[in-house]
Amino acid sequence: MFKRVISTPGFWRSVISLAVAFAVLFIVIKWAIDRFSFAFLTEQNPILFIGGVLGAGLVYGFFVTYGKFNARLKKEDQKK
Repeated sequence: MFKRVISTPGFWRSVISLAVAFAVLFIVIKWAIDRFSFAFLTEQNPILFIGGVLGAGLVYGFFVTYGKFNARLKKEDQKK
């Protein structure tokens, strides 16, 4: 079932779009918490911070998308 889910058309596009949305939303919220100062980027290595946020977004996007596509495929199998 795992291979079937990840090979479904649109799966990886959904993972990437959720990852980017998560990263942007996280950075905006972090920016607002730091009173709209970009100090959170300069206090640490910005490449590691952005990479970490994108990595976390990919993990989040993968699990959410996998659950969504898995449920949809199970529902389609029950209709047959």
